[in-house]
Amino acid sequence: MTDTLRPLSRPRLYEQVMAQLREYATAAGLKAGDRLPPERELAERLGVSRASVKQAIVVLEVQGLVDVRHGGGMYLLRDTLDIEPVDVLVERRRRLPDVLDAREALETKLAELAALRRTDDDLAAIDAALQHMAAEVAAGELGEEGDRRFHAAVTAAAHSELLAEFMSAIAEPVAESRHESLQQPNRPVRSLDQHRRIAEAIHGRDAKAAVRAMRRHLQTVSRVRLLSWTPDTDGR
Repeated sequence: MTDTLRPLSRPRLYEQVMAQLREYATAAGLKAGDRLPPERELAERLGVSRASVKQAIVVLEVQGLVDVRHGGGMYLLRDTLDIEPVDVLVERRRRLPDVLDAREALETKLAELAALRRTDDDLAAIDAALQHMAAEVAAGELGEEGDRRFHAAVTAAAHSELLAEFMSAIAEPVAESRHESLQQPNRPVRSLDQHRRIAEAIHGRDAKAAVRAMRRHLQTVSRVRLLSWTPDTDGR
């Protein structure tokens, strides 16, 4: 007999709170920059504990949907509260440390080789990627495409076929880590500046400086709200 019948799970209470907040924001026509009700008021109106409201807010923060200003309230960062399923978020949190480890191992070596092997065409591609990201950031965007182009240009400049294949193999989780990092407050501007430092080292054929700059950048990439979140997988 196949085991197709499994116990049904109920939504965790904080997930129900998030669903209610999404409906409230939609019904009220709230947009990015608008303020949500205070934590205490939400708990009272929803008939739940403040702890459940706190858990919901943390998950919304992790997903880059709200900005909680200590003593200043909670504000929407987007026009909607379209929430990613918590189970998907938990799985991404589980694999993110491995992705970051792989990126540091591979991309510091790529930066070193790029500084030693880059051609004029490689430098042009790196500079074009920086310009693209700068334009995105200036327009108020996260700069994801420019970020992708920059790291791809550094990989190409290393002229290592096998390392390039490794990077291609993990392209999807790398894209996840990129999005996770760039949605952190003020991160796009900081990442762009760090990219420029990496590029300067590659331009100057300074392999050691390129490694240091890339490692510093990837350490910044690893500092995301998601990894400070402890999923409440059992609480209902």
